[in-house]
Amino acid sequence: MKYRKFGRSGIEVSDIAHGLWGMGGWSGSNDTESMAALQLAVDLGCNFFDSAWAYGDGKSDSLLGQIIAKNSSKRLYSASKIPPKNLRWPASPKYKYHDVFPPDQVFKYADLIRKKIGTDSIDLLQFHVWDDTWTDEPDFRSTVEKLRRDGTIRFFGLSLNRWEPENGIKAVRTGLVDAVQVIYSIFDQSPEDELLPLCQELDIGVIVRVALDEGSLGGKMTRDTKFSASDWRSGYFNPQNLANTLDRVGRLKAILPAGMSLPEMALRFVISHPAVSTTIIGMRKLDHVRENIAFSDKGPLDPQLLEELKKHRWDRKPAPWSD
Repeated sequence: MKYRKFGRSGIEVSDIAHGLWGMGGWSGSNDTESMAALQLAVDLGCNFFDSAWAYGDGKSDSLLGQIIAKNSSKRLYSASKIPPKNLRWPASPKYKYHDVFPPDQVFKYADLIRKKIGTDSIDLLQFHVWDDTWTDEPDFRSTVEKLRRDGTIRFFGLSLNRWEPENGIKAVRTGLVDAVQVIYSIFDQSPEDELLPLCQELDIGVIVRVALDEGSLGGKMTRDTKFSASDWRSGYFNPQNLANTLDRVGRLKAILPAGMSLPEMALRFVISHPAVSTTIIGMRKLDHVRENIAFSDKGPLDPQLLEELKKHRWDRKPAPWSD
């Protein structure tokens, strides 16, 4: 496992990290299986774990707390997220800041999360949604500063909207934000335009999510793939999006180097960018943990392949089914 500097925080995190969304109540999730996957990740060198209160109303935070307690001799870093009070994803400028993150909402859930994780402070606490129109709200600054001053958190971050990486740049420039979480993949390359260069300039940690495009870059989906009604992907991969996506996946498979799998190319594409601190992957199966973490040791892709992959950029705009 390779490790990278997490912005200006002074800590180093594994460049492949574990995301706990699927452990918080997705169809097919199993706590025993989840704990085994988390433990294997720790054993293989993973030290960064990303959760959120919304993942099962604190369930994934509780699992994270259990794995930290079981490995007290190792320094594992906890990241979680405050849910929006209006329970609307994604953020929108039509919502007022005080309807989404009023101080009482933030302090209440920060304390709930900290207790679930079972540590004196949360290493990284993030707002689960963000809109840059809220940046100048006085309570934004005072809330983050109080969280730090009280020792509730060590670092603060923002989780940015799907396909809107620029909708966080104003907040990053305030100095309050230590890390951003953003969708970045072979398809979703737009963070390279403004966000990633700014994070390099200001020494901001970058957490990449959805590097496998909700699973399409895992390479196993077909036009007959169906998800249960309770699975969020059943809406995301609607017939139109599934067909468009698989056409593009097919073109990627055609340029795969010999001996390289599609998920390997997808994950190594992300960690090839020097601004990226870590990439969170949902891993409930032991085989997936082993496979994904092994990609860390292989490092960045060949520059020639990276240049070829630039042609596969897919600029998309948010849609009702992509929320």
